[in-house]
Amino acid sequence: MSQGLRALYEQDQADRREGRPWPETVERDRARRQRVEEIIAAGGLHVAEDYYRAAMIFQHGEALAHFWRAHELAKQAVALGYRKARWLAAATYDRWLMWQGQPQKYGIQSYRPAEDQPWELWKIDPATTDAERAEWEVKPLGELRPGESSWLRPAHRQ
Repeated sequence: MSQGLRALYEQDQADRREGRPWPETVERDRARRQRVEEIIAAGGLHVAEDYYRAAMIFQHGEALAHFWRAHELAKQAVALGYRKARWLAAATYDRWLMWQGQPQKYGIQSYRPAEDQPWELWKIDPATTDAERAEWEVKPLGELRPGESSWLRPAHRQ
């Protein structure tokens, strides 16, 4: 397991828990992504948790390429048997779709400000079933509506 990657992941999560000012977090995210790129290029991903941690850091990116990279890394963690990465694979895919203006598949990642409410769920592909969501460790759609998902706060929006 890459200890350097573990430290980067812990910093990433701490920035979000501590409510660091958003411009500062964005700059720190950029530096972390650059360091993760270096770790990947050096062949530093060895176990499923490494892929998961790298995926989470790329999930906090600023461009489609970052979100797709996060998705690919999360899928590799899943392929290596890390069940916790299933949710992240779904979340990264939803973010990638949303940033293209497309409906999300699972409905877990992306909320946007609404005029008359604090947040509303971004459009979702109606063909995705709750059974399919469950395969990826995603809650049923009825539990993902704004106000029912406590993990997402406006400070986490990019």
